[in-house]
Amino acid sequence: MSATPPNADTTIEQIESLFVSRGSAWYGGEAVSQLEHALQAATFAEAEAAGPVLIVAALLHDVGHLMHELPENAAHNGVDDRHELLGATWLNEYFGMPVAEPVKMHVAAKRYLCAIDATYRMRLSPASQLSLQIQGGPMATKEATHFEEQPFFREAVRLRGWDDEAKIVGAETPTLDHFLTHVRRALLELNR
Repeated sequence: MSATPPNADTTIEQIESLFVSRGSAWYGGEAVSQLEHALQAATFAEAEAAGPVLIVAALLHDVGHLMHELPENAAHNGVDDRHELLGATWLNEYFGMPVAEPVKMHVAAKRYLCAIDATYRMRLSPASQLSLQIQGGPMATKEATHFEEQPFFREAVRLRGWDDEAKIVGAETPTLDHFLTHVRRALLELNR
């Protein structure tokens, strides 16, 4: 068994710091905080027996929201904060593509699902429907076909499902510390 990667403690400290400093912010028009949303998404991933890498992607899929300086209601003002790109860039530095790419693609996965499933869009929350329009709306057929050909396509679609469900007021979840053990496991797995 490999030793814990040397950057694990620093990475975990940075994740904790982001959630401590910004996790109480409201999650873009929803009735849950950024931290509650992250913990719920990771809980859904864990319940579906996803591995540590995908659980970490679920936990950190919106980390870009914690990093930018835009107001919480940016989407209501017609601004696409491109949080998926900001988050993926940061995550790639620590975890590489297996975490960063599903995060980068989770917004596109919403657009994709709207294109291929006529009922999917109706299941989106009002805030998610609003951000869909700012993010480009449903994909065109050619764009959807191209999306399906991308590495990490399946992981991004799974992540999108957990993201969509992770908006339950008062949901009980494990703590951030619980999911930080998955961060350590993912770092170990990815640095073998």
